[in-house]
Amino acid sequence: MLIAGLTGGLACGKSFVAEEFRRLGCHVVEADELGHEVLLPGGKAYAPAIGQFGPEILNADGTIDRARLAHAVFGDPDALARLNAIVHPAVHELAEESFCEIAREDPHAIVIYVAAILVETGAWRDYDKLIVVECSRDTQIERALKRPNATQADVEARLGRQFPPEAKRQYAHYVIRTDGAKEETLRQTRMVFEDLRCLKK
Repeated sequence: MLIAGLTGGLACGKSFVAEEFRRLGCHVVEADELGHEVLLPGGKAYAPAIGQFGPEILNADGTIDRARLAHAVFGDPDALARLNAIVHPAVHELAEESFCEIAREDPHAIVIYVAAILVETGAWRDYDKLIVVECSRDTQIERALKRPNATQADVEARLGRQFPPEAKRQYAHYVIRTDGAKEETLRQTRMVFEDLRCLKK
């Protein structure tokens, strides 16, 4: 089995590229989905998050209000670091469980692990290859502002917490640019897939 990390900044097209890898037959594991899972009641990060940030982050039904939790750490690097210290290890553990399950079912699989901060956390070292998806900052901002409830200040703050593309690129085995037409992005993705498929043989 071959596991490739797929990363990139906010609104750079990671999900679009990941979906094409899925269509080509790869197994796709998304850190964002695991991040939601670990904060559900009974999840690995649920009780620690409440212990750290208090019951005020809870909805009436006992679930964590993710918007309220995000607000609690927004603009506070120390609070964000405490949240990351709770969530990231739990997500990593779930990801490893997913990889083991895929390996049992499909020993010759190509797995694409999608996570926004693989380079920032140093986790890129855990994977066989690193794919960086990138586009211009203006394109990132334009795309991000189309998302529900997005504001210029929030988008700028999130971009400020992430490494710029040139910092990620130095660790990349492959770079996929998404500024152009969708077909061009798909073409680049297929080229990377073919290379990964050859490496796996």
